[in-house]
Amino acid sequence: MFKHIIAAVSLLTLAGTGAAGTADVPLPNWMAGAWIESDGDAWAEEYWTPARGGLMIGAARTGKGKSLESWEATRIQTDDSGTVSFIASPNGGAPVRFSMVSADRTAIVFANPAHDYPQRIRYWRVGKLLRAEISLADGSKPMRWEYRPMGELSGVSTPSQKSDDGAPAGG
Repeated sequence: MFKHIIAAVSLLTLAGTGAAGTADVPLPNWMAGAWIESDGDAWAEEYWTPARGGLMIGAARTGKGKSLESWEATRIQTDDSGTVSFIASPNGGAPVRFSMVSADRTAIVFANPAHDYPQRIRYWRVGKLLRAEISLADGSKPMRWEYRPMGELSGVSTPSQKSDDGAPAGG
């Protein structure tokens, strides 16, 4: 009897974590907001809407100084079958889908082993920080970002604070 109870609890625990890629895990609202990483004149930004209707809409851009290096339209969505996916369109290109493989209250991982690079996308929170990593499926060749909420970095202007020419916005 005791073995059956342990087995049942184990199954319920696994079911509670959600099968990979299913909507048993809510969309990662902890990613919502405007995020920035800055290192010298290099910068990276990500923006995420709160989840609504099974969808989070995102955008990202990177650059150096006043020059844009890359941009990406992104979304995290739950489809009709309950599968949660990260979909990215780098520089306006064709969308690439990454299925959710794991998630908890402060981390989410997506994968597409058939894609050239990246094959894995991971986001997680550490306090106020949003961290992101892309890599090959085995974790090799990682690229990492550590974002702070926009406006909280000393000496870093947010889009609402300064215009492209450095003048105060609205002035």
